[in-house]
Amino acid sequence: MPIRIKRGKKLVQLYPEGDMTIYQASELKNALLDEMRGDSEPEIEINLSGVTEMDTAGFQLLVLAKREAVRHNKTLRLVSHGAVTLGIMDLYNMASYFGDPVVITN
Repeated sequence: MPIRIKRGKKLVQLYPEGDMTIYQASELKNALLDEMRGDSEPEIEINLSGVTEMDTAGFQLLVLAKREAVRHNKTLRLVSHGAVTLGIMDLYNMASYFGDPVVITN
């Protein structure tokens, strides 16, 4: 799964594209944790609009990223939730865990 990274002065934006499933979990985990643990900017945004499929392993990576961001005193936001991401968050009743506003569009 490719992840585009856009770096600003105080914000790193991550754009995962494609599937976030068990088959991409290892590759995605390394990329996410590098940003959470590294000397990157204190605010990190994961734009989920390009995610086409997500399973439990993909969702667990988002939970791990959130935990690691908190541990390293960084702010993590999930933005542009797509139908796939919203479905998983609803399934596990976890939208409030991330604390991000969820905008539902038709």
